[in-house]
Amino acid sequence: MKIQIVIFFTVALALIFAAGTNAATVNIQNNCGRTIWPATQSGSGSSQLSTTGFELASGASQSIEIPAGPWSGRFWGRDGCSTDSSGRFACASGDCASGTVECNGAGGVPPTTLVEITVAENGGQDFYDVSNVDGFNLPVSVRPEGGNGDCQESTCPNNLNDGCPADLQYKSGDDVVGCLSSCAKYNMDQDCCRGAYDSPDTCTPSESANYFEQQCPQAYSYAYDDKTSTFTCSGGPNYLITFCP
Repeated sequence: MKIQIVIFFTVALALIFAAGTNAATVNIQNNCGRTIWPATQSGSGSSQLSTTGFELASGASQSIEIPAGPWSGRFWGRDGCSTDSSGRFACASGDCASGTVECNGAGGVPPTTLVEITVAENGGQDFYDVSNVDGFNLPVSVRPEGGNGDCQESTCPNNLNDGCPADLQYKSGDDVVGCLSSCAKYNMDQDCCRGAYDSPDTCTPSESANYFEQQCPQAYSYAYDDKTSTFTCSGGPNYLITFCP
């Protein structure tokens, strides 16, 4: 009897450990017609992922394991990257200024299109979105795979650089490689939803928010754009992030 009890608890603990090792798998797909360099940043208090930046050829994909929840973090794409004669790595857009392919915990320098994912404990309700609050550099979508509940795709499939207002254009040489948010451009409280404007009642869409919302209504266009831009899924889904969907 004692042996059976020991075996039972040993198996139970092994199953619990196996189930709790990883909360989700994020598969990142590059559908752009060129190489990009995806990057990751874990939120405060969340474990760092196995990679914080890597090269991804056109048509290729790479999977990343998210540790057991709760976990939150960001994913974005870097474009126009190269290494100079001194060995320093830098990108035309989405650069994290680490000087290497790995971002090592640093975030993307605006303008950067973000995918944000918050994974709940024990198959609870996850939250995820595409955000242009920090500006736009690459089209992207995020879609749960599995899970239960609403579980819709969140996407910004259009290239917002093409029609970006002249005063918000972010250039590399003569090429527009990003579209700045009004907050990043002008750093005014009303554009950044700061100070007296830090509430849904006082913060109204800026020039960039109106443009982003028109082009990509499912994506966050400013800080309080929650109604149409926050998505949920329960039951421990995996996620597919696609650049240039």
